[in-house]
Amino acid sequence: MNRRNAGRVSLAALPFALALAADLIIFATRRDRLPARLASHFVGNGEVDDHASQGAYIAVVVVLFAGIGALWALMAVAGRFTGSAYRRTVASGYAVAGGLGYLMAVTLLINVDAAKDAQGRAQGVSFPMWHMAVALGVAALAFGLGLLLAALLPPEEAPAGRGPAGGGERIALADGEIAGWARNAAAWWLPAVPLAVCAGGIALLLTAGWIAAVPALVAGVLLAVFARPYVMVDRRGITVSGVLPWPRIRVPLDRIEAASSRRINPLAEYGGWGYRIRPGRTGVMTRSGEGIVAQLAGGRSFAVTVQDSATAAALLNTLIDQRRTEK
Repeated sequence: MNRRNAGRVSLAALPFALALAADLIIFATRRDRLPARLASHFVGNGEVDDHASQGAYIAVVVVLFAGIGALWALMAVAGRFTGSAYRRTVASGYAVAGGLGYLMAVTLLINVDAAKDAQGRAQGVSFPMWHMAVALGVAALAFGLGLLLAALLPPEEAPAGRGPAGGGERIALADGEIAGWARNAAAWWLPAVPLAVCAGGIALLLTAGWIAAVPALVAGVLLAVFARPYVMVDRRGITVSGVLPWPRIRVPLDRIEAASSRRINPLAEYGGWGYRIRPGRTGVMTRSGEGIVAQLAGGRSFAVTVQDSATAAALLNTLIDQRRTEK
């Protein structure tokens, strides 16, 4: 790891390390004043509905901050973020660490000197909902701090665009012949995501009430719409849609200058999966592997990972030639 990457990793992991250290210090300095079983889960009105041991609290805090911090450090380096995208990525980590750190610390502090029942469980403890607003404020301040600190490190220069090589393949079409191409671009894990989110929503409905459950259920339904994305290439250009015809992503043919097929690494080139926006390029990433890369007017590119992308790219190049001939 070179010095620049070490700096990016350190900067991305720093807020999570600080949040973990702060929570552990609060726990260590107040351990004797804490009940054996902490009030750890609260319903919408702030009342306690579950307890956890002190050891369980420490385990959750360590796994939470270490795991998310490692993920953010990986994104900072492997994702190859540049410019403002890099600064926003770092700042988002600071916001997550700040907000979560505040909530975990408050969970400890409201248990200090709490009355205990015969099983050592905290009694008379509540979690006022205004703490959620404070957590958002802390996250916003941490985001601003992250932006400032990220500006101190020189970000990587944006990589040169990787456009279509050579003239690109073509598909022979007779005069007046119309052709189109369509393919399912789903990855094996995509349907599991909305199912997991909906399952979480149902669990929240049973344990915390409908106020907490509705956002998860709505998110699960929206994700289900895109669980099986389809890619289409025709005289309109490239269209990516889900189970329903709308919402969809369309790149008009008159914006495409050339197309090619190549292997794509979503994490390294686009910073992850889903609909990605990076300096000079956008894309729909569902997995690693082959994909269509369309070079657009103005120097930007659009990519989508899908099998048989070579056929789609060849058809696009043929349709582009036809459009140019018709002008």
